[in-house]
Amino acid sequence: MTATSLGWQHHFIETNNIRLHCVTQGEGELVVLLHGFPEFWYSWRHQIPALAKHFKVVVPDLRGYNDSDKPATGYDLDTLSGDIRGLIERLGYTQAHIVGHDWGGTIAWHLAHKFPHLLDRLVILNAPHPQQLMQEMIGNVDQLRRSWYLLALQVPALPEWLIRQNLPGIVKGLFQGQAIRKGAFTTKDTEIYQAALEKPGVLSAVLNYYRQFLSPQTWLANWGHSPTPITVPTLVLWGEEDFLFSQKLTERMDRLVSASFNLKLLRHCGHWIQQEVPQTVNRELLDFFKS
Repeated sequence: MTATSLGWQHHFIETNNIRLHCVTQGEGELVVLLHGFPEFWYSWRHQIPALAKHFKVVVPDLRGYNDSDKPATGYDLDTLSGDIRGLIERLGYTQAHIVGHDWGGTIAWHLAHKFPHLLDRLVILNAPHPQQLMQEMIGNVDQLRRSWYLLALQVPALPEWLIRQNLPGIVKGLFQGQAIRKGAFTTKDTEIYQAALEKPGVLSAVLNYYRQFLSPQTWLANWGHSPTPITVPTLVLWGEEDFLFSQKLTERMDRLVSASFNLKLLRHCGHWIQQEVPQTVNRELLDFFKS
């Protein structure tokens, strides 16, 4: 897949004192697609050309990933949301449709709380609200079992070394092994994801997302606080057979949104929703943005 053949372009955009690598295509209203772990812009390869027929699509590598800058700090949700706010403003827009999957979805939730004026519409793909996830990790044994890796990654340095030693098997296991629709990932796909993770500084940067999320400062800042309601129309698409997140995390999501809210559960689909059922996701996104 080349930029020339598919019509998309690669750019570097300065935002929030860092430089983000972005893939862009199309013209019109702005759609920003935010990837999760352990991905990068490539996880939206099926959505970019479909959405670009109607919108300007911008897909950044998040801070620390692939070809974006990898600073030692800035992996808290306030800073990560600031990255996307700056990206929207540097592109010359006052609003954008925001779509986030996994960690990108966590950032999208936070962005909608902190900068509601920047969002036209919000779409979440298999990403729990961060405060709901914190609560479920304490009170839900099933979710705690699924999230064991969050605790394991808190150990300094050792996780990076272990992952580096076993990277091909880990990447293949995460994508091909855990996908419900096995045809979603080719060997070439897993090689592309592996190559992005092998770039200098990436592993430590991306693990800092988890370390910051479970830091004592983050827990103290959020514990007992009810998030302000999200005021933009929100769509949640959720693969029912997600190996990372319990479907229980979708319960009471509607209470987080004071605007129109729609939750759609997709059967025979796992965590990698936009790659496992790309045509369904594309259709839902277009219908939602155009309605």
